[in-house]
Amino acid sequence: MANKQKKNPIVLFIHKTGSPEYFYKLSGRFLPWLIAITTILTAWGLYQALYVVPPDYQQSESYRILFIHVPSAWMSMFIYAAMAVMAFIALVWRIKVAEICAMASAPIGAAFTFITLCTGALWGKPMWGAYWVWDARMTSELVLLFIYLGIIALYRSIDDRRAAARVASIMALVGLVNLPIIHYSVEWWTTLHQGQTIRLTGPSSIDASMLPPLIIMAVATKTYFIAAMLANARNMLIEQDRNKSWVRRLIGDAP
Repeated sequence: MANKQKKNPIVLFIHKTGSPEYFYKLSGRFLPWLIAITTILTAWGLYQALYVVPPDYQQSESYRILFIHVPSAWMSMFIYAAMAVMAFIALVWRIKVAEICAMASAPIGAAFTFITLCTGALWGKPMWGAYWVWDARMTSELVLLFIYLGIIALYRSIDDRRAAARVASIMALVGLVNLPIIHYSVEWWTTLHQGQTIRLTGPSSIDASMLPPLIIMAVATKTYFIAAMLANARNMLIEQDRNKSWVRRLIGDAP
């Protein structure tokens, strides 16, 4: 049974990916492709959003900021969910690469959350007459930013990186409770924020012409996240394992 398990390609891939040296080399191969894909998709999506899609009949040109706001909002929650999954794996199986990837995701998630809040404020001024209102969706998104910042601060406040990652991972799992609050806030409370306009099942209320650039930008932000997370994780691995033989071989200080 053990021999069969070792020969299983999926188990072998997971085992090899958990090796810092293998992860570093494998991620380095994917990074140029991810950066290229992100650049092409972002340029294509922004061109469609700014020049191809017609102005909205109610919001005129100001609605175009939503092509940045909406994908960023999706990513703020997507990254947190991905970070929590990696944090769970790190806590249960004590895999260093999972710890580092979880912690490498936090600054990126915080950045997307900050962009979401800023673009939402810029859109809210002409629509609602104010940059900020204590709306349920906006407030819960602000709480998400504080959670991200708390995880980053907690991780950096402990000198032992492995111990810091475990404590921060616990906080990440606790913070998961905020995701359904963000998602369902427009349904649970009376808010100024508009409800869900894009649905995976059933008809979407968004105009059909606006959907392609929105999807392109959503994919672009995901490829950007993967690329940025891998780049962060590679740097963190080198820093943590700087005295390990594989790092010394990498920089040419050891045979």
